[in-house]
Amino acid sequence: MEKFDAVVLGGGLNGLATALALGGRKCRTPLNVAVVDRGDPVQLVRSQDDTRASALTYATQEMMGGLGTRDGIAPHLQPMQSIVVSDAKAGAARDTLLSFLFAEGKPPAAMIENVVLMRALLAEIAQSSTIKIFAHETVGNFNFGPGKAVVELANGQKLKADLIIGAEGRASPSRVAAGIKMDGWDYPNSAITLSVGHEMPHGGRAEEHFTEHGVFAILPLTGNRSSIVWTEPHVKAHEICGLTELEFKALLERQFGAHLGALSVLSKPQVHPLAMQLCGSFTATRLALVGDAAHVVHPLAGLGLNLGFKDVAALSDCVMAAASSGEDIGASAVLDSYNRWRRFDTFTTAMMIDGLHRLFANNDASLRLVRRAGLRFADKAGAMKAAFAKEAAGTAGSLPRLMRGLAA
Repeated sequence: MEKFDAVVLGGGLNGLATALALGGRKCRTPLNVAVVDRGDPVQLVRSQDDTRASALTYATQEMMGGLGTRDGIAPHLQPMQSIVVSDAKAGAARDTLLSFLFAEGKPPAAMIENVVLMRALLAEIAQSSTIKIFAHETVGNFNFGPGKAVVELANGQKLKADLIIGAEGRASPSRVAAGIKMDGWDYPNSAITLSVGHEMPHGGRAEEHFTEHGVFAILPLTGNRSSIVWTEPHVKAHEICGLTELEFKALLERQFGAHLGALSVLSKPQVHPLAMQLCGSFTATRLALVGDAAHVVHPLAGLGLNLGFKDVAALSDCVMAAASSGEDIGASAVLDSYNRWRRFDTFTTAMMIDGLHRLFANNDASLRLVRRAGLRFADKAGAMKAAFAKEAAGTAGSLPRLMRGLAA
């Protein structure tokens, strides 16, 4: 039986960030951490089989510095210098209702491809002597005992730890094993994601165009490239991705518009079903949940990954404070502190995003008049726009050490 301070289940972005937050080189006192993943994060990065990109808030970018990955991602970050929001049909004739223009060097967020971010996290993990990855392994049994927790891998190997961290995504086996319920609902839509190239530079502009089914977002990547998030009903989303390359490109061009010139499709489109789900508790005996294992939100505001990273940073504060005092890092008092910190903040953010989605993702004439008037009012309200910008930067509220750029 191998013994660790903490075992992280899931080798995605949140799981890898958790491993670094607790056992990376930047930690003042690194813990011994195991990461268990049913696949192999290194192989996933090499395959580049992920078309998603994410907006990293200013606070999350500061966290990357605290984890030691800032230099690895810096050349690949595309700052959002401006944001435009419209409420119109696809095509060139879009009526901009709300816009943000940020001062040079002070954008609230920057875009990066998920696979690039994962590569940087893995590169830093490779430099740590206290993090061990168990690839191509699944957990057969869980024992969240009051003294220690034990996970038994499918191959019979047992890992013992003070704390188990569930970062396996929305179907989290550790959450299910602990009996934590997740409430919420599925949306009737899926998001199509892909990357495109275009003839003309985007100038760091992010575009969110709302239709009756949700958002069609054009999000700037480095170079003359953009990431697309295209919301459609489930069946239609799969039908669109089943078109021939020429048919898909023609439909995409109609949806995208001609303002950035000729388009080229740079990645195979993928379909991701959308949902809103939230756990009744982010913790149980010797277990803490982070990221999609604890909450799933609509991608409308681009906050999902940042919420997960804030979980990681907050958990790191609670755990490392206990460790520095020689306390049990998996004790109920430590986990209760984490649960109180994150659950209310996540709930209010999730409800805000869901409310925005319900307001915009419909074609009701009266609601459309209300939202258009509201957006025009917000566009002229300087204080309101400043508050939106602060929220988009992730700097509102109490920030954990990592999100202030400090080592764990």
